[in-house]
Amino acid sequence: MAHKEFKKEDFVKKDDEYQLEYAKSEIGEGSNLIVEEKNEDGTYSVIQVPIKRFNESIFIAATESFDGRIIFE
Repeated sequence: MAHKEFKKEDFVKKDDEYQLEYAKSEIGEGSNLIVEEKNEDGTYSVIQVPIKRFNESIFIAATESFDGRIIFE
C-alpha cells in the first residue's frame, strides 16, 4: 500500500475546520483511504475523520491540524 505523509502546517483553515487537499490523480478514487495520526513516540494510530470529494479533489477534514499520513491502494 502506498502512503503520503503530511505535517500540521500542510492543513489549511477553512471556516471551522482544517483541510488537506489531494488530487484524485495523486491518491486514486479514495475507496480504500486510511488516515493515521502520528503519535509522540513515532507510531501511528488510525483515526476517523471526514473525507470529502469535490470535482477532481479529495479533502481530509479535521477539527485541528496534526502530523500523520494517508494510506491508499
